[in-house]
Amino acid sequence: MEQLALEKRCTPSQLALAWLLAQGEDIVPIPGTKRRPYLEENVAAAAVHLTPADLRRIDGVAPKGVAAGDRYPEGGMRTVNG
Repeated sequence: MEQLALEKRCTPSQLALAWLLAQGEDIVPIPGTKRRPYLEENVAAAAVHLTPADLRRIDGVAPKGVAAGDRYPEGGMRTVNG
């Protein structure tokens, strides 16, 4: 991912946001930030153009579903809604 970000002249975070934006009109990323420079960096991700070849390359490294699972371990989940 870092290599593709370098090739696209963007940060890995921008690449991730650009990938999300390329997933369809029904996907709206909501990145969080506390600092203006990061907000500006996030907004600039909309200008990162990903080709179909780029998207295939990303899917080869991080296929859909690879990051599935619980957000917290079981013990942590008890404290979330408790």
